[in-house]
Amino acid sequence: MDDGRRDDRRRRKPFQAGSGAGLTGPGTVPAPNPPPAVLVQSTNGGAAAYVIEQLHQHFPGRQTVVPLDRARPVESWTAQQLGVHPAIPGGPGTAAEFVLPGYIRRDHDRQLRRRLTAAATSGETALVVVRGASCTGKTRSAYEATRACLGDWQLVFPKGADGLSALLAADALGPRTVLWLNEAQDFLTGQAGEAAAAALRRRMEEPGPLVVLATLWPSYYRDLTATPEAPGEDAHPHARALLDPVVPITVPEAFDGQALRELATRADLSLATAARTTPAGTITQTLAAGPDLVDHYEQPVPPHGPYGRAIIAAAMDARRLGHTSPLPAAFLEAAAPGYLTEQLRAAAEPGTWFTHALAYAKYKVKGVAAALEPVADPSGMGSLPATYRLADYLDHHARTTRRCTFPPASFWIAARHHAATPADLSGLADAAHVRARFRTAVALYQQAAAGGDTEAMCNLGYERQKTGDLVGALELFRQAAERGDDHGLAAAADLLRRTGEHKAVARMYLLASARGSAFAPLFFAEERERAGDPKGAEGFYRQAVANGSTSALLDLGELRERAGDLQEAGQLYRQAAARGAVSALLHLAGKRERAGDLAGAERLCRQARDAGSSEALTLLVGLRERAGDRPAVMQMVRDVFDAGGARALTPLARGLEQIGHRDMARWLYEKAAAEGETYALTWVAERRATSGDPQGAEPFYRQAAAQGDPRALVALASQRKRAGDLEEAEQLYRQAAARGDNFALVDLAEERKLAGDLEGVRRLYPEVAVGGDIGAVDRLAELLEQAGDREGVTQLYRQALDAGERGALDRLAKLREQVGDIEGAERLRQFGLGPDGAPPEAST
Repeated sequence: MDDGRRDDRRRRKPFQAGSGAGLTGPGTVPAPNPPPAVLVQSTNGGAAAYVIEQLHQHFPGRQTVVPLDRARPVESWTAQQLGVHPAIPGGPGTAAEFVLPGYIRRDHDRQLRRRLTAAATSGETALVVVRGASCTGKTRSAYEATRACLGDWQLVFPKGADGLSALLAADALGPRTVLWLNEAQDFLTGQAGEAAAAALRRRMEEPGPLVVLATLWPSYYRDLTATPEAPGEDAHPHARALLDPVVPITVPEAFDGQALRELATRADLSLATAARTTPAGTITQTLAAGPDLVDHYEQPVPPHGPYGRAIIAAAMDARRLGHTSPLPAAFLEAAAPGYLTEQLRAAAEPGTWFTHALAYAKYKVKGVAAALEPVADPSGMGSLPATYRLADYLDHHARTTRRCTFPPASFWIAARHHAATPADLSGLADAAHVRARFRTAVALYQQAAAGGDTEAMCNLGYERQKTGDLVGALELFRQAAERGDDHGLAAAADLLRRTGEHKAVARMYLLASARGSAFAPLFFAEERERAGDPKGAEGFYRQAVANGSTSALLDLGELRERAGDLQEAGQLYRQAAARGAVSALLHLAGKRERAGDLAGAERLCRQARDAGSSEALTLLVGLRERAGDRPAVMQMVRDVFDAGGARALTPLARGLEQIGHRDMARWLYEKAAAEGETYALTWVAERRATSGDPQGAEPFYRQAAAQGDPRALVALASQRKRAGDLEEAEQLYRQAAARGDNFALVDLAEERKLAGDLEGVRRLYPEVAVGGDIGAVDRLAELLEQAGDREGVTQLYRQALDAGERGALDRLAKLREQVGDIEGAERLRQFGLGPDGAPPEAST
């Protein structure tokens, strides 16, 4: 059901007040209350004023305490202080508190060091982003590269968005400083993060040398850089503008063949232990003791282990469902009963059971990592009382193993009473809503909205709208809009427009535009364009540009282009490119090429390439290829290879293939395959297989499969199936599914169905349901329908719904319609499921 709400993949993270550490001068600087302010001594009055204004806007009446973090020489920072995970001890006598094993440099390390060296020598301000999944070694990579390339610099590590804003307001980032933003989502999400991102963008325009070094999970990077799906839904405009121009350096999840060969030559005991216990090449995850943490959780040791397991499960559910702040102990204690059997609840020792449960959850497995970790006190030494953070690897583990599990009622009661922030309540409400627990979601939205969360106000407004309460919905949208939320502004305007209140819509947008909203004048500009008034549209586009909208530069450029003013259009496109909209340069390059100005097109492509656009490089090679300049093409290919190795050739080959340069693309694929690049190996194998040479394809498939390519694994599974080796085929299908190909499990289910193993098909329900692909779920449902197992179809869609698959609710309703229960289907769509998962009764 599409009702205009943001889904939980685009959820904002909450503001965490007072999350810095390390004191400068007199220590923390409290803001008066009321009104709120950040009192920092600053030589940059503009930056300070901006941060104060943002905090006033987003947190009216709120007291803020902002500690200033101190820069220290890079060499004085330890890996532990900068957030590197401790490693497993290698053997007896190595069980120190923090083990830092030897380091093996890989392709991404070389890229990162080149980037840092270039930044140091340029004397400019540079942002470098290291992207990688949990426990892949991105922080260790950044730590090693910083020490190697910027060892004589200073480094400062703020502990949250407010700490970052305070540093920027105080103009505390001197030359030759590294600003360390480990887990950058903690600094750039939510309202405080947006304020920090805007201030950081301003600092990026100032002279260097300064390096901002950020690490990010891929999912957070995607959320922060995603283009909003509709006007007014932009939760991260400043974060996106900050990150978009930067090509991230990606840390792979597994060691490649070369790194594994080097690993085998090392004498480091920790590395040797990891190599011995990691068949898939995920060395860094093993080093971080992930498997032992999982075992500690899944195999609890009585008498206190089962109670510890209950609070760990509650923490896993809270984190995966949207409670992104550190967890209060009271939340875990209140949630735990629903995770325990009656016998265990009856046997619990009043007054002491939770103390023992916490001790179990805080126990350091192998002396390295605990399920629940303390949270550092932002204002000094020690940890925050009764506050914990879930270990990263368990968070990663829970997002697969518990994805089909809907938490018990005690969890949701605990959330209402003990969630850390209104934004956490809103996040949990989103999770309940997408799983069709609408009543639970509404209760949480109400509480979050009462706490000032504008996203909750909007989502609660949609719920009011669904029930016909248009007055209540409009009031909630207006409240959100008055707090600067463009989503609320758009929703209120849409509701007013549908009720014929066009003058009220205009007044709302005018007020929002006067407050500096870039979205409001865009609305008027689009209205004027639809009405055939380009001059009127131009005025509003110019106002949006003045209010900071990059997209308005592109829109205005197109408007001037249609009016024949190519000179100003070009200026506007270049301004957009300077703000990070590389697409503007590519747009201009395409126009130059179509006009026959190949030199101009090439010049613009080079500018876009230098800004980090891989698409520009593809166009540039295509232009040279079309001009017959093979030496220039070969030189560019050599440059690409030298900069990024064989892995860098594959995106270039894909781009050339898409624009019709198939011969050149094939040559690049074959060159990359000869160097062992995974995607290219599979590409060559597929071409050989389709041209009638399966024997020639197999070595390429096997090499790519050994490197974890799911396409190669599925192809080999199909070969083994045709050869009658069903056991190996099943293993290969499972490996492909583990690598992200959810349809591989459907192929496996089909094999089991053909063999008459319906129970084996049923055992695949949870694995397919957690894959996040409704198409795969539908295919498995078709197999069950063909086998006459309607109960299995219902169970499959229920598990998919509990996994957060939006389309599953409609599938369940259609199953009711198929048996003639039209009324039951409507109730299901309107009211969803009860907190216990039961469908709504007729009296609902």
